[in-house]
Amino acid sequence: MSDINKLKSRVEAVLFITARAMSPDEIANILGEEKDIVEEALLELIMDYSAREGALEIDDESGYIIQVKEEHTDLVELLCPVDLKPAVLRTLSVIALKEPIRQTELKELRGSTAYEHIQELVEKGLISKTRDKNGRSFNLKTTPKFAEYFKLKGDTKNLAKILDLDKGVKDELKD
Repeated sequence: MSDINKLKSRVEAVLFITARAMSPDEIANILGEEKDIVEEALLELIMDYSAREGALEIDDESGYIIQVKEEHTDLVELLCPVDLKPAVLRTLSVIALKEPIRQTELKELRGSTAYEHIQELVEKGLISKTRDKNGRSFNLKTTPKFAEYFKLKGDTKNLAKILDLDKGVKDELKD
């Protein structure tokens, strides 16, 4: 194996293992190589990935990273856990504990950003959104994917009862 091919393999291993965008300086430092040689290996690696037309690519927008191509993100979402920002997770927890909850009530509890959170949660399949009887708001509730994601057995109403009981016990212990 030529030196450049060996270096490409090592660069690829670094990108695979770190799973985050890295600068050529960082990669060169890890490998103990000159930055110029690492940049050459990165360019060749990018061309290799592009030529094979596979599901992976090396993106260089904010550093170098190996990632799944955009056209395959539906598979990633189907097979991999969903990452939620803390604010979205808090909105989801309110929905789970109070379900079914009207969207207007959720907005009062969580503020106007709740609308963006609801959209994200619906897109990720963690909640469902149906019109209420008056047709003026929506009812929100968790889906089976929510239970699967959080590895819950039974429904979330039982979970809410358990949490309320737990809160009561903690309150009694404070007295």
